[in-house]
Amino acid sequence: MTRPDRQTAEALAERLSGLDLPGRLHLIAAEIPGRLVFTTSLGVEDQALTHALAMAGLAKGRVEIVTLDTGRLFAETYDTWTETEAAYGIRIAAYAPERAAAEAFVRDEGINGFRRSVAARQACCGFRKVEPLGRALEGASGWLTGLRAGQSANRAETPLAEFDPARGLVKLNPLADWSRAQVDSFVRENFVPYNVLHDRGFPSIGCAPCTRAVKLGEPERAGRWWWEQEEKKECGLHVGRPEASVQPGQEAAVFETPLKTNQDHSARQPEFAR
Repeated sequence: MTRPDRQTAEALAERLSGLDLPGRLHLIAAEIPGRLVFTTSLGVEDQALTHALAMAGLAKGRVEIVTLDTGRLFAETYDTWTETEAAYGIRIAAYAPERAAAEAFVRDEGINGFRRSVAARQACCGFRKVEPLGRALEGASGWLTGLRAGQSANRAETPLAEFDPARGLVKLNPLADWSRAQVDSFVRENFVPYNVLHDRGFPSIGCAPCTRAVKLGEPERAGRWWWEQEEKKECGLHVGRPEASVQPGQEAAVFETPLKTNQDHSARQPEFAR
């Protein structure tokens, strides 16, 4: 089987642009050979994509639906997970942090030690998200995500398809050109189960200790790692360098306590109810 490359991704992105969501998913399934993995955070975009995959007959077999169970998720997220499996008759596979890494981090940094510096937070995201993602995507040819260009400035250039050279696969973002209003409307009109935290001012939902409701006028992802500077806010899943626990520009500020160097932990406010 020929492995995907940059040319494959760019050609596919052009073809996807003129299609509706079901058409995009069918084209992806037809054009990307081998293993296709959809990583869901169980947020509203990913719920919309799960529904579309199920309705297209791709959620059982052709596309593997997985999630990263960090161990620090909201109770409402686990409720959404349960409801989603029941609604579509599927199982969402869980990839959890390695036990030794989790225990070592808590022992050395404290249960909420990720707040002490950007480096510490990136290390926490590293073993809770990035390393499990690597296992989830092992051997995959295509990686489906619910990323949208409008989610943040960091994601403004998100394409419909792109080659991920670090992982050797095509990263597919079928909702890249959708607005938040389109996502909300799709979920509402199709009775898609969604996380009730979206109705409480959480447009973006991650781990419970690292997510707050956004304030009026704030960007969608302002509630993620709100104690950090805006330009530092990515967990490492979508930055193109999965091996790096701290990205350029994300080093600890002078007032922050640096991460211990003897460790290796890298490895809408919607209106549905209206």
